[in-house]
Amino acid sequence: MGYAHEYADAVLHRGRVPMDPADFVPDWADAPRRGKFYPGTEAYALPVGEGAAPVAPGLLPGAPAAPAGGGFTLPLLAAMLKDSYGLTGRRLGVQANSDLPGLPLYPHANWSRGTAGGGGLYPVAVHWASGPSGPLVPGVHHYDVHHHAVRRVLTGDVTARVREALGPDAPAWARETDQYLLLGVKYWQNTFKYNSFGFHVVCTDVGTLVQSWRVWAAAHGLEAAPVFWFDEPRLNGLLGTDGEEESVFAVVPLRWAGAGRPSGAAPAGPDPAVRHRDLERSRVLIGFPTVRAMHAATAAGADVRPAPGALAAAAVGALPAGGERTVLPAPVLPEVPVRRVLRERRSSFGRFDAAQPVTPAELSAVLAACAAASLGGEGAAPEGAALTRLYVFVNHVAGIEPGAYGYEPATGELVLLVPGAQGDFLQENYFLANYNLEQAGAVVVPTVRTAAVLDAVGDRGYRIAVGTAGAVAQSFYLAASALGVGAGVALGFDNVSFVERLGLGGGDEAPLLIMPLGHERPRPADFRHEIA
Repeated sequence: MGYAHEYADAVLHRGRVPMDPADFVPDWADAPRRGKFYPGTEAYALPVGEGAAPVAPGLLPGAPAAPAGGGFTLPLLAAMLKDSYGLTGRRLGVQANSDLPGLPLYPHANWSRGTAGGGGLYPVAVHWASGPSGPLVPGVHHYDVHHHAVRRVLTGDVTARVREALGPDAPAWARETDQYLLLGVKYWQNTFKYNSFGFHVVCTDVGTLVQSWRVWAAAHGLEAAPVFWFDEPRLNGLLGTDGEEESVFAVVPLRWAGAGRPSGAAPAGPDPAVRHRDLERSRVLIGFPTVRAMHAATAAGADVRPAPGALAAAAVGALPAGGERTVLPAPVLPEVPVRRVLRERRSSFGRFDAAQPVTPAELSAVLAACAAASLGGEGAAPEGAALTRLYVFVNHVAGIEPGAYGYEPATGELVLLVPGAQGDFLQENYFLANYNLEQAGAVVVPTVRTAAVLDAVGDRGYRIAVGTAGAVAQSFYLAASALGVGAGVALGFDNVSFVERLGLGGGDEAPLLIMPLGHERPRPADFRHEIA
């Protein structure tokens, strides 16, 4: 049993036993940037591209697939990056977060993105390793989210070295290209706020971004599937980063339009490395021993790929037979453009209003989208299996009695576990004051058999387990956005209380998120950034 088991247990119990350092207080005046800054590099402005394809093919199981495309092009890649992680608007609505007084001040402005980020910190850095089939000079390009541009930080084709880092046993679809997106995590960008809990949060963030790309690509007849096992130190070396401070968490190969199969091995000799350095804003940086230990545990043996189908051992099964069951309507999402869905995604801090209940059809569509969520690629369970189970605390859903339910995706049923009102329980076990959970129509709680994932694929599986929860969270947001329903995702709750409430103590399911869903108060005060 590796260190990740200890960390997972500490995360599960952190609502009752604070994680060290328990007395840590973030220094907000010395916070890092929400993005990397490479001074002295030249920006290449990206086109905005198209995002008009409907969202449903990437969210709902069984939805008609978008016509298969020939592969990514520069306009398509640029549009995917902009819609998922680029800055798309300014958040200045009246809501219940504690940072509201500072938001009108430009230095404290909160810029929205299509992908959810834990605490809005966005610590994932996207680098594009592009070979000869691409539209730019071959090299490594960093995606500058603030300017929707790429900055070339290394000149020369290194994609053969990336393929070698993936290993000879990597899936064929991962090796038959010379275009790769490298997802790196800069730990300090998150741990300055969350300290030891930060490793858990960044794993969630990687999952949300991967799921945004999978949904966006599927809507355009493309695929964006991640690889999680590779020579991590080698890729860190290419990017010129220190693994303890910043490390590559996933690689997403891209099939490029018109490109043939790459050939040839990497040139002999040592790997080149990015020499440009991110200019850190913070004057004081802290390395948290727990985060460094989790990095070491999940990076050890990173190039030793588990046996095919290993994650099947961590899949969740069907709910026990029997129990009072409520059949939900068949899930349907409106065919709205994926770009609109991503750009209208937001958290409904303090804005839920039970006066308009959630409909069973709305709940059904959101639950089906969440149940279908997966990291895909090497993070997916075998076909027909799932790594997550969904529980639903019903407060105000038309025609459905309040209670705690399990969701059975195969039949579209809610199975009653705990009858009666759940609002007091939900609010008592939530740490913050930015949501009134009783006013939400329902609160969805995804669980993952985290320990089983670790047993199946080793400590590196922690990134898979928690990243999968992140993928569920992003699907939850996007389905709610498509329906025009308010949504939120929170990590600050007493996980153990939910284990007890749902009767999970005899198993290994870990509640990782709480996700309130509901209609918002009409006519909220907001800032129209698009006409300002």
